Amino acid sequence: MSMITDRRDLDFLLYELLGAQELASRPRFAAFDREAMGQILDTAQALAEDVFLPIAAEVDAQEPQFVDGRVVQPEATGAALRAYADAGFFALPFAEEDGGIGAPWTLYTAASGMVVAANTPVSNYAFLTIAAANLLSAFGTESQKARFFPRMIAGEWFGTMCLSEPQAGSSLGDIRTRAVPKGDGTFAITGSKMWISGGEQAITDNIVHMVLAKLPDAPAGSKGISLFVVPKMRTDADGTITGPNNIALAGLNHKLGQRATTNCLLNFGESGETLGEMIGEPGRGLEYMFHMMNEARIGVGHAAVMAGLHGYLYSTDYARSRTQGRSLTDRDPASPMVPIIEHTDVRRMLLQQKTSVEGGLALSLYCSRLVDDAASHPDEGARKAALSRLGLLTPVVKSWPSEHCLEANKWAIQILGGYGYTRDYPLERLYRDNRLNHIHEGTFAIQGMDLLGRKIGGDQGAALRALIAEMRDTLSEATPNAALSADAAALARAVDALEAAATALTGCADVARRMANATVFLDAFGHVVIGWLWLRQAAVAQAALAAGPAETEARFYRGKLQACRYFSLHELPLAVTRLALCESLQSVPLDTPAALFDV
Repeated sequence: MSMITDRRDLDFLLYELLGAQELASRPRFAAFDREAMGQILDTAQALAEDVFLPIAAEVDAQEPQFVDGRVVQPEATGAALRAYADAGFFALPFAEEDGGIGAPWTLYTAASGMVVAANTPVSNYAFLTIAAANLLSAFGTESQKARFFPRMIAGEWFGTMCLSEPQAGSSLGDIRTRAVPKGDGTFAITGSKMWISGGEQAITDNIVHMVLAKLPDAPAGSKGISLFVVPKMRTDADGTITGPNNIALAGLNHKLGQRATTNCLLNFGESGETLGEMIGEPGRGLEYMFHMMNEARIGVGHAAVMAGLHGYLYSTDYARSRTQGRSLTDRDPASPMVPIIEHTDVRRMLLQQKTSVEGGLALSLYCSRLVDDAASHPDEGARKAALSRLGLLTPVVKSWPSEHCLEANKWAIQILGGYGYTRDYPLERLYRDNRLNHIHEGTFAIQGMDLLGRKIGGDQGAALRALIAEMRDTLSEATPNAALSADAAALARAVDALEAAATALTGCADVARRMANATVFLDAFGHVVIGWLWLRQAAVAQAALAAGPAETEARFYRGKLQACRYFSLHELPLAVTRLALCESLQSVPLDTPAALFDV
């Protein structure tokens, strides 16, 4: 049994639920039929299990150190990433005409996810590099792309995003890093950047930083931010390294989890001139950076899913083999102990994990399919609709798994009991690693404000209405089905509550009161989306069961139906309650004076 993937479930989601094989009918993805996709997934699984998984505990225990101004880290980290590059995974999602392999984003998500499950902190270097290369490809000049892009998608140089600063945190309008034009197309960059994942390392010769900074005459606030490409090492026109660019590692942050990913405080221009080049137009830096951040938000949510999946698979295997106690109807101490999976509450904890992890995986793959549809669907209207839906769901796909797949890791630990808290088993490490995803690429509160303010408020609720209409179409198809009618009824109540809450919140003129409900609304909205995806999975499973499959397959499909039922009964009512709070425009946190917390 694999500890990092359930290939049967992955095939179900990719091909039976989302129809990923249909992408091969589009010219852009003609080479990626189901057989080709399977081969890439096989390669990714082998790489994950043979290279990344065996070193996970080692690189966690031997976290990077700051020695004489440089990073010292285990050689195993670099060796794994070189294997990843040699297998072509840095280049996998990039167009062939740009030197990439040209795979659909859906396939890239599924394949890279196995490596993420095996070793999230080591995979982060590739994840950030691919996101930075995508940003450069979208907005960089031909000269910038020629120097950096080929080396990044070959895995020779890594990339980062440099947003936060010690005094500003998530308030990017308050950044102080400055970019002074030198008159030759370059800019002198000065300032400090904090919490920079992969900001320094001992793996590659160069690091391509994407840096937010302000010009001397820039207006205050976020509208004054520009974006710059700032390499660790200077290069000439053909990309040959010519010398250091005076970016100083001021220190490493020692984190709860994801320890193998260096997290840095960087000083620009402290020990000499640091040169950068502007990407795009002045004042549009945050807009450009969101291209990378939105991609990263999907990736962070998917990483949370995969950490949850690893824990679920491990705790399921443990529950099958660990014997303890006896049946409630068997009080004979001489009788054999039973595997703990026979205990009802263990199965409850496994179902809680299964619904969160498989629901979250359906969400991240669904959003990845939207990326492909927005880029390649032959119908312009469908491309626009996919892009709109993706924008609406981006804060959800980042935040919901970061909360509920982290909870799945908690239940995995609980199933192992005291053993789950020890370093003899991977579950405590998975929990620590996953906890960071709650903060990465914007906290829960930031995602809530993004959803309610920018996404729903930005188009006056058009994308939300389109999603609700599709949910109601699913309900219309499922309600007459006796096997699905109870689940459909539960989802219908949640969709009604979602619509009522959204109407109340968008109609509230008091922005403070509206946003006081944003985080609760986001979490409940995520529950409704996951409930919809579970009902869709159940409908596919029910249709497959009607065809009379073999027992192994029938058991898989029955598991889908049972998981949908669990989510309908145990989770969707929580969403209804929270949405009712939002509809009432509750304001208890808003009305609680800060002075009440004086101690």
